[in-house]
Amino acid sequence: MAVQCECAVTRIPQPPNPKNRSIPLPDEIPRTTSEQSGVAQQIAILQKESSYLEATRDPSFLGRRETRGVRLQLDYQKTESILASRGIEATIVVFGSTRLCEPDRAREKLRALESHPASLPEKAEHHQQRAVAERLLAKSHFYEVARAFAREVARCPQNRNPTRIWIMTGGGPGIMEAANRGACESQAESIGLNIRLPHEQYPNPYITPGLCFRFHYFATRKLHFLLRAKALVAFPGGYGTLDELFETLTLIQTRVMAPVPVVLVGESYWRRAINLDFLVEEGVIDPEDRDLFWYAESADEIWSGIQAWHEANKTPLFPE
Repeated sequence: MAVQCECAVTRIPQPPNPKNRSIPLPDEIPRTTSEQSGVAQQIAILQKESSYLEATRDPSFLGRRETRGVRLQLDYQKTESILASRGIEATIVVFGSTRLCEPDRAREKLRALESHPASLPEKAEHHQQRAVAERLLAKSHFYEVARAFAREVARCPQNRNPTRIWIMTGGGPGIMEAANRGACESQAESIGLNIRLPHEQYPNPYITPGLCFRFHYFATRKLHFLLRAKALVAFPGGYGTLDELFETLTLIQTRVMAPVPVVLVGESYWRRAINLDFLVEEGVIDPEDRDLFWYAESADEIWSGIQAWHEANKTPLFPE
């Protein structure tokens, strides 16, 4: 004989609205009874105080000395998260002077100085400006070399569909613009790492939207330059270029980072700018430290040299 079990049917309530309530909680609406006149004004005063701001929405708090560690983390993490989400694992970093523009512009600047002769008191300064403009024009071909190099990297058969090694620059004008431009002309995406400076600075227009970053700290920007670097290509430049070049050479010299190919473009310029033989003779670097880089003149020399270096070192240039 079957026994029937009488079980109580439990009522399952509908899930609550994730945002709204039927009846507000007590602290959702300020009390405004007659015995509490001025409550709304007092609450408004409390809410205007910086102490009431959430920490992430309080610029004065985030700008304090003791929160610098948090700012450094955020300065690093935002770019890291975006690059990782895009699957970017390998870059070739291109540095060089912001003052080395394309040849036509360099010629225009020189012509402008020649067409407006200076008055006698300013003649010496004007002559110096013309001499500098002539030397910048003589070096302007490096703009085209950087542009052609980025095109070669972008068009390399192993680097097509999808991109596996990316051009990365400091995001500014001059040589950096040339490298981003060369990649853009080959329908390849490229990266620019701008830095906040006291004067206004704009990224060059050839960087891929969504891959143009701006840093507050030089330190975190430097970190991102080298974290994924498969090569460093340094064109003639000033303090900024020298800073990044020597930072990289020091890290390789001390084996803090794994060696990567370092190419100095424009041998005659670099031999005058840095007397490495003198440093060896003085005993402040070793002879082997001269072999941490080599010189090149053309886009093809740069690119073929980087590929040969990785092949000889048995390190993969292109991520799998």
